[in-house]
Amino acid sequence: MNRAFDIIEGDVVIRDGRIASIGSSSETADRVIDAHGSYLLPGFIQTHIHLCQTLFRGYADDLALLDWLKTRVWPMEAAHTPRSLAAAAQQAAAELLRSGTTTVLTMETVHDTDAVFEALEPMGLRAVVGKCMMDADSAVPARLMEQTQASIDESIAIARRWHGRANGRLRAAFAPRFAVSCSRELLEAVAQLANDRQLVVHTHASENRDEIALIKSRTGRKNIDYLADTGLASPRLCLAHCVWVDEAEQSLMAERGVKVLHCPGSNLKLGSGLAPVVEMRAKGISVSLGADGAACNNHLDMFEEMRLAAVLQAVRHRPGALTARDVIAMATREGARALGLEKDIGSIEVGKRADLILVDAHGPDPYSTVVYASRGADVRTTIVDGQVLIDEFKPTRWDFNEITAIARAEAKALASRANLF
Repeated sequence: MNRAFDIIEGDVVIRDGRIASIGSSSETADRVIDAHGSYLLPGFIQTHIHLCQTLFRGYADDLALLDWLKTRVWPMEAAHTPRSLAAAAQQAAAELLRSGTTTVLTMETVHDTDAVFEALEPMGLRAVVGKCMMDADSAVPARLMEQTQASIDESIAIARRWHGRANGRLRAAFAPRFAVSCSRELLEAVAQLANDRQLVVHTHASENRDEIALIKSRTGRKNIDYLADTGLASPRLCLAHCVWVDEAEQSLMAERGVKVLHCPGSNLKLGSGLAPVVEMRAKGISVSLGADGAACNNHLDMFEEMRLAAVLQAVRHRPGALTARDVIAMATREGARALGLEKDIGSIEVGKRADLILVDAHGPDPYSTVVYASRGADVRTTIVDGQVLIDEFKPTRWDFNEITAIARAEAKALASRANLF
């Protein structure tokens, strides 16, 4: 996945967590992984995830976005404890790494975000984590309603504690939930702080027509225009969904370098709509991929998101409007670009960090095979920072069954606390 989209038969040498050479090599190594019959790719980069929602799987189905939030997701987020958040993060990380995702941009809940960082550190996943920020929504449970300055102060404190930890593998972001739940004061402060600290801003925008109507009624502005008014529209802004953005909004996003995080599986399940991915890409907007949360997908497999992204644009336009190669670029290079990490990850190039996956597959065209025929269960090996985390389909650092058992118990207790039974 370099700029030339080269397909190379040969060796990749990893040294000190980075890619040392590509092609034919006579070097000796501590370990040789035989990759015959497989494709070696950069690890997938999912740019919109909610790790905290992994325990919500099966509790929030068959609802439209705003009802889904008010009746299921927000009550469960409010009922989280540090223990349940850690269980959710580790369950998600295990699923992601087993299915080829090596990096995520994740929005957590309002409280106890340190528990997520602490749970992720030993798992080996690369993650950019944001504490959800919410200070202006009367529909949310009391535990999720913040004072503006307190929300800002805690987000800054989390960045001080965690940004750059684990050899740079863990990073912090600002994560105002969406314009419906955030005051203008909060959004303007985040815009300034993100610029000062050079941190990513992760939020939702234009996912659902009811959401857009609500913003228009409150501000008199279209969603993207309103975010631009607050100063947020910059290359640091990562907008999840953007299903309902008109041509003028797309032009504004392209002009300001705003990144779009496309979640086709979630958009379908919540009935939100089909995002204009082809049009946005044609304007030069960076569009990457994410599964969203397990509460609205209900799994975290990037292979399904790639396939859906391609076939939905075939329905909107024609087959090939978004090619298999385009989609793999969205899952790798564009994800790195969205996070500002394109110098370190997203392609197999000398000097970049060794975040790699080995997919057990063979076909006449690697791109088509990976997008249309492969699935998460085909990932043989997952490597992050040169560390082998999945080896011949088996995790090396943790017991998946143990993690899953803990997650199931915590999910049941969480649902009880949220009064969903």
